[in-house]
Amino acid sequence: MIVNKNLQYAIVGKSSHGWPDIQELCRLIPKQCELKGECNIGLLTNRNVLIRVTLMEDYINLLSKPVFYIAQQNWSYPMRTLKWDPMFDPEEETSTAIAWISFPCLPPNFCRAVIFLSLEKITF
Repeated sequence: MIVNKNLQYAIVGKSSHGWPDIQELCRLIPKQCELKGECNIGLLTNRNVLIRVTLMEDYINLLSKPVFYIAQQNWSYPMRTLKWDPMFDPEEETSTAIAWISFPCLPPNFCRAVIFLSLEKITF
């Protein structure tokens, strides 16, 4: 269902100080977040937007920065990005966090999918 609805690369943009109107956000976010592919933006609440991108590169770009600043005229609106999930509730803070981990100089014999997929199950 997630793939059929184009939600596999869906992200929630969250603002704590309001936004420009939705038409302006649809124009500003792709340009100011340097998105390369297509992007659909819809309003979830007055402080949350759903951003659906078509490229994994854009998805990673949006999730890799703690905050984007959406500038309009003389004002800048901070936007945090969160990984969307079907249980998203705008009234609750998300319990999911994205962590990028690098393994420089990892010996090739440890580069197996089973090892990396087991890391996904680690909880803190």
